Amino acid sequence: MVEEGKPEHIAIIMDGNGRWAKQRGLKRTAGHEEGAKVVREITTYCTKVDIKYLTLYAFSTENWNRPKLEVEYLMKLLEKFLKNELETLMKNEIRFKAIGDLSKFSNSLQKTIKEVEEKTLNNKNLTQVLALNYGSKDEIVRAIKKLNEKKLEITEENFESCLDTAGFSNVDLLIRTSGEIRLSNYLLWQNAYAELFFTNTLWPDFNSNELELILEDFKKRQRRFGAL
Repeated sequence: MVEEGKPEHIAIIMDGNGRWAKQRGLKRTAGHEEGAKVVREITTYCTKVDIKYLTLYAFSTENWNRPKLEVEYLMKLLEKFLKNELETLMKNEIRFKAIGDLSKFSNSLQKTIKEVEEKTLNNKNLTQVLALNYGSKDEIVRAIKKLNEKKLEITEENFESCLDTAGFSNVDLLIRTSGEIRLSNYLLWQNAYAELFFTNTLWPDFNSNELELILEDFKKRQRRFGAL
């Protein structure tokens, strides 16, 4: 049972790495490096306050349109991040799961993702979910195809069982950093009744103190789910 006033599932659009670097006269890659450090802080904090799911928008289906060198760097950073974070995941009993169309990644990256998922499978605390080559429209189309392949009746329950997030609770709290106010094709189905928080803080400057304040604000909100 989830503690009253506490979200079970937090989703974050980690925005602002490039702008953070630009403000400091650095390459965009420096912002991505700094942003990766914040992922560790926020993940471990969520473990301490008993959040069950933390889903992070790490690479969208649209991000392939970025400059080739930046995309190549992001792929290397992701693989390095997963390998380096395994110790932290195991130490804190964090389960790792990737969602999205992973088939577009290199064999090496796919192998690393699978290895980290398998090694952390039985961890009992928070589930850290990275959305990789993820777009909600793409996920919905893939889910419809699964429904047809399995010849399932079209119901909400069956549809959710075919989503990448099958088995996870829907999002309670969505946070987007950097001052942008849009969903950007992120967990559109799962965010149906999420509480939305937008902060001007760039992702590399986001920290557990700000998340704590957001959680306090979340407690004050009345969630009616369409009722009175």
